Amino acid sequence: MQIPEETTADLIKRLRRIEGQVRGIQAMLTEQRDCADVVTQVAAANKALEQVGFKLVASGLTYCISDPAAAAANGYDVARVEKMFTKLS
Repeated sequence: MQIPEETTADLIKRLRRIEGQVRGIQAMLTEQRDCADVVTQVAAANKALEQVGFKLVASGLTYCISDPAAAAANGYDVARVEKMFTKLS
């Protein structure tokens, strides 16, 4: 699947931010911070990771719609992208 460079750059930026969030959660656990605060941060990281997945699938769907023949030839027909989306939901 062809993902535009700007989308790839955005996804990597988001993943690096999530990586920092996860390190922060680890530190919170080490410091024995309040459980509710830790859970809040876990939920935020989880939501951010879901957004990465949705943006990736949206890019794939755009690829499929813009050039269905090429997408299908590369193994990314609309049905496969739809299946990827349902994995995220």
